Parts: sequence; structure tokens; C-alpha cells
Amino acid sequence: PGIILIAINPYKPLPIYEQEVIHAYSGRELGDMDPHIFALAEEAFRQMVRFGKNQSLIISGESGAGKTASAKYAMRFFTTVGGCWGDSSMEEKVLGSIPLMEAFGNARTTRNDNSSRFGKYLEIGFIQENVTGATIKTYLLEKSRV
Repeated sequence: PGIILIAINPYKPLPIYEQEVIHAYSGRELGDMDPHIFALAEEAFRQMVRFGKNQSLIISGESGAGKTASAKYAMRFFTTVGGCWGDSSMEEKVLGSIPLMEAFGNARTTRNDNSSRFGKYLEIGFIQENVTGATIKTYLLEKSRV
């Protein structure tokens, strides 16, 4: 069992993902503030640092739900709170490759112009509390496309 956050894509930018909000959630206990992707990222980060064990955030939803945006916000939280080991543009480099991955096997839907048929597994590497790099693995979601 784990913590579940249900988020809704507002389809417009909101000021709830700014640097000030990251700092507000950083160091706080889960439940001290409103539910937020930053609260989950802080809890995973805290557990990783405290116990030295791998943590997972599973971001799921239908096309256009904001999965990629949520992954970007979590990555931004980790790079802001923990910092990057040697390269401050790590977030942009890793997440900048997502449009290339989405170019394969996409189909247009009523909600999204780039409905991906692939799942993405993003693994972020840390040394102590610093982000050192990341890898993205892609897997096919629809066997009918093989």
C-alpha cells in the first residue's frame, strides 16, 4: 500500500508549481499541507535519504491527463531540493527527450494530439541527495501495434 494522489490537468498554467511552492513543501511532513505532487516527491525524497532505499512514484492516467507534466514537476522538485551533481540543466536534458519518444506510435485523440502508445519508465540517479543523471526506458502499451 502507498499514498495516492489524484490530480486533474487544468489545461492551463497555474501558479501552484512555482519555486516558492517547491520550497514550501520541502522539509514538510506529508499531510502538513494540501495534497500536491510536491508533497509526494518530498515524501519519496525524505524516505530515500532517511533509509537509503529506492523509491517509486507511479504516474498514471489517460491521454491528456498531465502525466508528462507531473513527471516534470517531480523532477523539478528533486533537482531544486537535492540539487544536481555537476550539471544544473539535468531536468531539461532528461525531459527534453520526451517529445522524441512520443513521436513513435502516436495517434490523435479528442483530448490530445500526441496520444502515446508507449509507457515510460524514468529512473533518476542520486549520489547522497544530489541528482546525478537519469535514464528513460520505453515500453509498448498496445500489443496490437507489434
